[in-house]
Amino acid sequence: MAASSSLFSCSRHTGVPALNISKHSKNNSWCHWKISNKPPMGQKFHLDDVIESQQFDRDTLTAIFEVARGMENIEKNSPGSQLLKGYLMATLFYEPSTRTRLSFESAMKRLGGEVLTTENAREFSSAAKGETLEDTIRTVEGYSDIIVMRHFESGAARRAAATADIPIINAGDGPGQHPTQALLDVYTIEREIGKLDGIRVGLVGDLANGRTVRSLAYLLAKYSNVKIYFVSPDVVKMKDDIKDYLTSMGVEWEESADLMEVASKCDVVYQTRIQKERFGERIDLYEEARGKYIVNQDVLNVMQKHAVVMHPLPRLDEITVEVDADPRAAYFRQAKNGLYIRMALLKLLLVGW
Repeated sequence: MAASSSLFSCSRHTGVPALNISKHSKNNSWCHWKISNKPPMGQKFHLDDVIESQQFDRDTLTAIFEVARGMENIEKNSPGSQLLKGYLMATLFYEPSTRTRLSFESAMKRLGGEVLTTENAREFSSAAKGETLEDTIRTVEGYSDIIVMRHFESGAARRAAATADIPIINAGDGPGQHPTQALLDVYTIEREIGKLDGIRVGLVGDLANGRTVRSLAYLLAKYSNVKIYFVSPDVVKMKDDIKDYLTSMGVEWEESADLMEVASKCDVVYQTRIQKERFGERIDLYEEARGKYIVNQDVLNVMQKHAVVMHPLPRLDEITVEVDADPRAAYFRQAKNGLYIRMALLKLLLVGW
C-alpha cells in the first residue's frame, strides 16, 4: 500500500516484537504497526492470524473494540447482513467447547458466511488415525477461507499458522493461550467499568493451567496503572513467565490467599474453574485445589458497588447461583460480548477494515 495513503505506519526495529509476520514473508524482518486515527474502510487488517495476546497493542485493541461496537448494531438491527457472504469458516475443535465454538459459528452466520464444523476433532477426525496437525490443516484450508482451531497442546495454533496460507484463529491451545477470550474480557471490562487504565483486577482459581487468565494478563499489561492480584491454591499458582512479563512491563502484581480482602479492593473479580482435565491422574491435587475460593454472597457484600464478577465459563461450584441475580454478575454479558468480538475479528481478517 502507498505510504502516503496509509493510516498505518511501518518501521523496522531491532529486537522489537511485532504484531505479525506476513504469511508470504515468514523470514522477513519484523514490522511494528501503529494505528493512528481511524483506518479507512477496505484497508487490509495488519494481522494474518490471531494466535496470542502479545500480537495486540493498545491502539489495535481500541480499533477492534470500535468494530465490535459496530457489530452490536448489526446483530441487533440488521440480522440479514451479507458482509461475509461467500466466505467459509472451518471450526476445528480437538477439545470440548460450547461458548467459543457456537459464538464463532453464530458470528460467521450473522455476517452472511457459512460454516464447516467438527465438534470433537480429536476423536472424530483423521487425527484419530494418526494424521499430523500439519496435514489436517493443509487439507482443511483447501475447503475454507479461515480456520478457528482449539487444540489440547500448547503451541498447536502457532504450528497451524506456520502451515496454512489462510488465517488461523487460536480458540485455545491447551494451557497456552486463548486470545479471543482475552479480547472479549477486556472489551467487557471497558463496557462494565467504563475504563481500562487504573483498574484493579483479581484473578482467582486455576492460574497455572488457565489459558484465559494468562492471555488476559498479557492484554491488561497494555494499560496504565493496572494492578493484578493473584488468588489461587498453592498447587495452581500463576506461573513465573507471566509474573516476569508483568514486572518487565511495569505492572504491579501481588499474590494473596485472602479472597475477601482482594474482592474489597478490586474493580473486577475474575473467577475461574479448577480444571480437572489438566491434573491427569493426580486427582488428589485436584481435590486439594477445588472449592478453596468461591464467590458467594459474602464476597459480593465486600465488593464495591461498581465492581463486577467475571468468569470465562463453564462454572462448576466456584460461583454460587445466588450471585447470578446481582447486577454485578457480568459473566453472561461477558459471554454475549464474545459474539461481537468474534464478528469483528472475522470481518477484519477476511475483508479488512
